[in-house]
Amino acid sequence: MSVSEQYIEDDLHPIDIVEHLAEHNAWDFDRVAEDQIAMAVEGQWRTYSLTLAWSPADETLRLICTFEMEPPADREGALVAALNAVNERCWAGAFCWWGEQQLMVWRYGLVLAGGQVASAEQIDTMIAAAVLSAERYFPAFQLVVWGERSPEEALQVAIAEAYGRA
Repeated sequence: MSVSEQYIEDDLHPIDIVEHLAEHNAWDFDRVAEDQIAMAVEGQWRTYSLTLAWSPADETLRLICTFEMEPPADREGALVAALNAVNERCWAGAFCWWGEQQLMVWRYGLVLAGGQVASAEQIDTMIAAAVLSAERYFPAFQLVVWGERSPEEALQVAIAEAYGRA
């Protein structure tokens, strides 16, 4: 049985679906408000903070996935260049840098105009895409910030395909 078959989605609030997924995956979460939930999702490189918020005014489910970077001031330009290069390769969602908070952010909005309803599979895919993108590009961002590599050189790590298993 698929995740969405476990309940009737027509009457379910999108954040209720997210809460159900968080419980199912044993993620730490906090239902901040009726229209917002915050979660911690453990990755290989670090724990990612995810917030999903439903905006009934524009019928959009917004997701942000954040993680700390704290680059030295002289490397922020290289980090922004790396972000631009990464975003050229991303079709669903994009990274941005929140300098004041020292956070790398993955943003995505699922527009459900016309009264459409998000499925559990769509929301699960949104969350997975955010975490997978953060996991995939985190090493490249680290190389740019701390390894003082060029964005092009660092991106080779993220786009290299691994074959087999160690």
